[in-house]
Amino acid sequence: MNLMVAVPAISLAISVILTVVSFWLPLVTPDSEKLSPYECGFDPLGSARLPFSLRFFLVAILFLLFDLEIALLLPTPWGDQLPAPLTTFFWVSAILILLILGFIYEWAEGGLEWAE
Repeated sequence: MNLMVAVPAISLAISVILTVVSFWLPLVTPDSEKLSPYECGFDPLGSARLPFSLRFFLVAILFLLFDLEIALLLPTPWGDQLPAPLTTFFWVSAILILLILGFIYEWAEGGLEWAE
């Protein structure tokens, strides 16, 4: 059999077999727990208009900010090998100082306090 025909035929056969088995194997026994929506620990039967704490979003934004910092500082070792390593040092220092100043401001404003 030609390889150009064998590979698609085998992949199609495996796909069909896995699809058929996935429909036959699971036991479908729905109950009230499985059918109720799960909303991250919140009561799904209560009011949907309860206020949501913005502290969760603050933690997420801070995580993304410091994750981005790691991505920006990752090429630093390669930048030190350039003909002008002081330029790399200047930009790395500028990024770190900016982040430290923002962190101090957020801390001074009480944005990092979880409970008020």
